[in-house]
Amino acid sequence: MASSVIHICVAKKINESLKFNEKQLYLGSISPDISKFIGEPREKTHFITDLNSDMPNISLFLDKYKEYLGDPFVMGYFVHLYTDKLWFGEFMRNKFQDTKIRLLDGTLLEVTEQQWVNLMYSDYTNVATKLFDYYQPDLSLFYDDFEKPNDIIKELAIDKLPIFMEKAGEFIMASKEGKTYIFDIENIINFVEECNDEILKFLQII
Repeated sequence: MASSVIHICVAKKINESLKFNEKQLYLGSISPDISKFIGEPREKTHFITDLNSDMPNISLFLDKYKEYLGDPFVMGYFVHLYTDKLWFGEFMRNKFQDTKIRLLDGTLLEVTEQQWVNLMYSDYTNVATKLFDYYQPDLSLFYDDFEKPNDIIKELAIDKLPIFMEKAGEFIMASKEGKTYIFDIENIINFVEECNDEILKFLQII
């Protein structure tokens, strides 16, 4: 899955067109990842119906919540799911081949699942500060009190959001600049821009 930093940057870019309440949109854009902090099944918060895949079921989400997309938190949640769809369906397909990961220099490296996860999360933290500099999102969401969103999405434990925000904030603030092995800043910026284009195009036809 894309990192919280990437999700916030996608939300920031999309909001240049949508003009929603920024903090609520950001909050929605990272909230599906609450599952890993509170022990909820990821399949539930990400609307995953194929247990052999990480791909969110966008149609299932829209069947339940399309009429609420005018709510900034719900729109942010949708943006998160669609970003993950593009991440797993297109972006990562070029990086991960069977049990091999393609490094930035083109090398195909045989890795275990845990090694792959470690490389990915290391790169997330190392590229985050450059993404912040490029997109300059407002991160006060993580250290100011935030308005509780409308309790619309029943797959999400709204009352657990403060716990999630504290943990996510700690991760984001621990970001650093360092060597990356899989992703570089150009990779991620291109992905954010493609997400913006694809999601806005999709919103025009639903």
